[in-house]
Amino acid sequence: MIAKISKAGADTRGVLRYLYGEGRANEHTDPHLVASFDGFAPDPGRDETATRTQLATVLDLRVKQAGDRAPDKHVWHCSVRAAPEDRTLTDDEWAVIARRVLNATGIAPAGDPDACRWVAVRHADDHIHIVATKVRGDLREPRHWNDYARADKELAAIEKEYGLRQVIRGDRTAAKRPTRAEQEKARRTGRTTTPRERLRTTVRTALSAATSTEEFFQVLAGAGVLVDVQHFPSGDVRGYKVALDGDTNKDGHPVWFSGSTLAPDLSYPKIAERFTSMFAPASPESDNSRPAWQQVTDATDRLPDLLDRSEEGVAQAHIAVLAETLDALPLIAPVDLQPQLLQAAAAFERANRSRIRARHEQAQATRRAVKAIVREPAPKDAAALAIMLDVICLAAIAARHWHQVRQHDQQAEAARQTAEHLYAAYQQASSQPTALLAQRGRRLAVRVQQRQMAILRHALPELAEQILTEPTWPALAASLADTQAAGHDPAALLTEAATRRELDTATSISDVLVWRLRRLADLPPQPAPRQSIAAPPPVRSAERTQQRRIR
Repeated sequence: MIAKISKAGADTRGVLRYLYGEGRANEHTDPHLVASFDGFAPDPGRDETATRTQLATVLDLRVKQAGDRAPDKHVWHCSVRAAPEDRTLTDDEWAVIARRVLNATGIAPAGDPDACRWVAVRHADDHIHIVATKVRGDLREPRHWNDYARADKELAAIEKEYGLRQVIRGDRTAAKRPTRAEQEKARRTGRTTTPRERLRTTVRTALSAATSTEEFFQVLAGAGVLVDVQHFPSGDVRGYKVALDGDTNKDGHPVWFSGSTLAPDLSYPKIAERFTSMFAPASPESDNSRPAWQQVTDATDRLPDLLDRSEEGVAQAHIAVLAETLDALPLIAPVDLQPQLLQAAAAFERANRSRIRARHEQAQATRRAVKAIVREPAPKDAAALAIMLDVICLAAIAARHWHQVRQHDQQAEAARQTAEHLYAAYQQASSQPTALLAQRGRRLAVRVQQRQMAILRHALPELAEQILTEPTWPALAASLADTQAAGHDPAALLTEAATRRELDTATSISDVLVWRLRRLADLPPQPAPRQSIAAPPPVRSAERTQQRRIR
């Protein structure tokens, strides 16, 4: 159940005309009152002798009495809508809900004889409209500060009490949604997304690639975006606004959006803060000798542990860098993976922000590597890309858990959707290299295959029989053999691989374990096709294996 509180208005009769009218698309049916401030307000919907003018006069009585002391915008209008799957509520139930919302918001506190005058109108099965005039009986204005948040909190309680769908609620850090006018304009021009949404995506992608504010503006201009940078008299940058080339208003002028209207973290001060902190010293764990995409994979692989043990501001900074990684991925990924990756980045946009302030200086090594991957050749090996996507998918799952613990419901849901898109991209990327590994696995000597089965049953006794029936089991068998040939303990690494992935969400457990295992063992993503499996050397101790992974 959601509330929508409109901007205050000055035309009580105009609001009632809409509520009792046919609607923009003749969608209004049987408009009538379900409740009013005194229970005796005239109802133009059910009483043939009552008119909208009479009802407006009743509601505006105290506004007239207050004269110049009345607010210029005296009409308070709130709609309350149930979810599509909710049962149809009765008029009496809607009446109770209306009174509870009015009490919670401070418009009409329960038991207050001087509360504002109001009515609740129903013209559809799934919602009501509450209209009040903001002058109390003592001719003062009501105290309704933060009314939306208070109404939303009350509706959350109502959902539980009435057995209705419990809506995923936010913390008011979400990016502003496109307005109805923007959506209608996009439909008229044949666009699937609004300029606001397209610009938000473009700005985020530019931010993920740029290393300075100057380069950021250059990348935007190169992407076909109109950029207007504002300066202080001193010459310092004050802010910026962007527009899509060709998107104009009725006067033919560009429709501009400031960064802060696209998303709170895209304001110029927030962007400048990220670039300023990029010059912090590199992390001791970073290895600049490896290719940038491997550095990103290594850093992202550490993210679940970092979220578990870091202070909240540091954790939020790492989540912000994960968002930048997702913004950059479509720039380096094969064309067939880009749709899923673009959807993943768009979904994680909501998981990127919370009320917790990010300490951006704590995640700069990863941010530098992310910006480097768009300048270096992308990994041509599909297996390497599959490993990278699996690691990023794990990070998104970890971000979801982090948000869930803190009751960031919208962010947690966004991270869940992100993981779904990433897993779909991972399946596409891993299909060919997994098939090649499966071919090698089927060519293993019988005794070697039997050895890998024994290792599997020892490491994962509860999952072993299911894995053995999967088409990609031979690929896992080949990877176990490679792990053992490299001197690792395959059973120990297989157990670790299983604990680092929510396997109950995987379509194929063996498919997921293949690339997790190869990463933990630091094996080449895809060995040469003719590589043979020699007799395994002595297994390294667990301590030596752990030290190798840490390095």
